[in-house]
Amino acid sequence: MTRIRANLLLLLTAMIWGSTFVVQQVATGDLGAITFTSARFFMGGLAILPLAYIQYKRKQRTPYSITARDWAGMILTGLALFSAAVLQQIGIFHTSVANAGFLTALYVPMVPFFAFLVLRTSIHWIVWPSALACLVGTYIMSGAQTVSLSVGDLWVISSAFFWAVHVILVGIMATRTQAPLVVAVVQFMVCSLAGLAVGIIVERPVPADFDNAFFGIFYAGILSVGIAFTLQVVAQRFSTASDAAIILSSETVFAALAGFIFLGEGLTPPQLFGAFLILVGIMMVQLLPLYTSQRKKGYISAA
Repeated sequence: MTRIRANLLLLLTAMIWGSTFVVQQVATGDLGAITFTSARFFMGGLAILPLAYIQYKRKQRTPYSITARDWAGMILTGLALFSAAVLQQIGIFHTSVANAGFLTALYVPMVPFFAFLVLRTSIHWIVWPSALACLVGTYIMSGAQTVSLSVGDLWVISSAFFWAVHVILVGIMATRTQAPLVVAVVQFMVCSLAGLAVGIIVERPVPADFDNAFFGIFYAGILSVGIAFTLQVVAQRFSTASDAAIILSSETVFAALAGFIFLGEGLTPPQLFGAFLILVGIMMVQLLPLYTSQRKKGYISAA
């Protein structure tokens, strides 16, 4: 798979995630946030489990079988996913949706920063202005006027840290194992089991709660988790973590479009400008490195 195709898959992932915000808002029934998250990740894991099992069996017949260290890395990825989702939801309970949406996007500049600082990954210079454009665009689209850093805001900021860690870990594990479906299903099940353990204690769900939220669990589980998160893992084998973070930030745009189409939520001129900035950031990080590479190879004239 080429880098461009991988980034297009990441854009499709963002599209699915953005559209699922509508379902998560209106179709969760009486389930609490943690239990609903656990249920949808379990549904998504079940959806791809047969394919992941086939891939695992094929992988074990090669000289590059999955090791104990790989299993540990996949479990760590699942715990990062769970931590990000839970911390974000706690924050949403104590701050505005506008602030939560903007502060979550802080993971976009965190990813290249962590990749450079911890992994010593070489970062193309265009990543930094692209990340800034996406961050500013997300702020404008969220409608946040001020960020006062309340307790809820600090929870959301901490979730952004784990979202950044998750994006980096997904790229590492997908490349290391060469088994993206296995990585996906393991992280889903770890997130689901952790959410179930916490949800039972904190939210005390009853069976009827799951019945009322079945459509939301099914839709968000199959599309947002089973398909979108799996596409993310597959695509990040052929894309960089920094590219992935910037492209995935476009879920803000697709969430706004889904709200406009299905819930009648209007888009103001400033929000449209914010969407434009996100699009510019994505195009810059996608096209400029490609243009530079083509010039180095002599395919594009310097004149």
